[in-house]
Amino acid sequence: MRAYDLLFEHALTRVDPERAHHAAFRAIRAAAPVTSRLLGTRHEGRAHVGAPVRALGLSFPHPLGLAAGFDKNAVGIDGLAALGFGHVEVGTVTGEPQPGNPRPRLFRLTADRAIVNRMGFNNDGAEVVARRLRRWRTANPPVAEAASQDGRTSFLGPPILGVNIGKSKVVPEDDAARDYEKSAGLVAPHADYLVVNVSSPNTPGLRNLQAVEKLEPLLAAVRRRADEVRPDHRVPLLVKIAPDLGDEDVAAVADLALASGLDGIIATNTTIGRAGLATPAARVAEVGAGGLSGRPLTERSEAVLRMLRERVGPDLTLVGVGGITTVDDARRRLAAGADLLQGYTAFVYEGPLWPRRIVRGLAADG
Repeated sequence: MRAYDLLFEHALTRVDPERAHHAAFRAIRAAAPVTSRLLGTRHEGRAHVGAPVRALGLSFPHPLGLAAGFDKNAVGIDGLAALGFGHVEVGTVTGEPQPGNPRPRLFRLTADRAIVNRMGFNNDGAEVVARRLRRWRTANPPVAEAASQDGRTSFLGPPILGVNIGKSKVVPEDDAARDYEKSAGLVAPHADYLVVNVSSPNTPGLRNLQAVEKLEPLLAAVRRRADEVRPDHRVPLLVKIAPDLGDEDVAAVADLALASGLDGIIATNTTIGRAGLATPAARVAEVGAGGLSGRPLTERSEAVLRMLRERVGPDLTLVGVGGITTVDDARRRLAAGADLLQGYTAFVYEGPLWPRRIVRGLAADG
């Protein structure tokens, strides 16, 4: 058994999951300079194991990134990159600051290697996050790719930075576009790409925005605002969808993405489903509502990704996320049509060396 497995089983599982997250994140941030040297993940011109990926008009050092939700407030980008993530997606950021839902709101289902969260987009708000991103971007100019040799590529800059934006809880559904526009206008100047999150189950009414008739004007408003604040540079725009969409709705989103000139789709967010869990039903009922992430999503998330690729063709960027734990999981998601991969729950269960294991395993495929 690995050292982290022992730590997780005998220590972390005895601590409230949200408290454990904050403690672990503080440690990641504090250890960043040492971590980058020990793991060989520094971005100041050192080679990174892994085949580079060209997607969204950007050069990614390798496919694996960290999904939104871990660093909601853009406070630990460097520490997370030091662990080996090639891109980091911060957020979800909302137009207004909000505390999120009452605690407890984060739960482990260890028998399923899964997490249930009903965080509710707790974050410091777009204005505060934008100030942090401005400072970070000033100190970290965008990635520049250097020579590639034997699958090892030097990147003379920081990780690719994505910013995920969502709807403030206090904003009525009819005013959602204006709220997303506010966030986009504030964070787009500092982001390598933007993600419109309409798929979290923890903000009332949010998933209604996945309906094409509501999603189309919303995406158009965000696109327009991003272009206004970055007239000299087009920031790629993606949408993140839920695994609970029916197949016809997945196809409709794919068609909308092509028709509207969207740059990509992230598949998938968490699920409200609870079928097939190994965790006893009484414990699942005790945990209650929220989005389920981790191992139980593997099959559906891969199926949604495969449907999307078949529908959109080879050119649209697809990001596979949901239930990716092993190198084989990552390989299958890439084979299903993903250009990029993201993880979160596996990072929690597998520990700080997990991203490096995945990247090295994929690099070994040549």
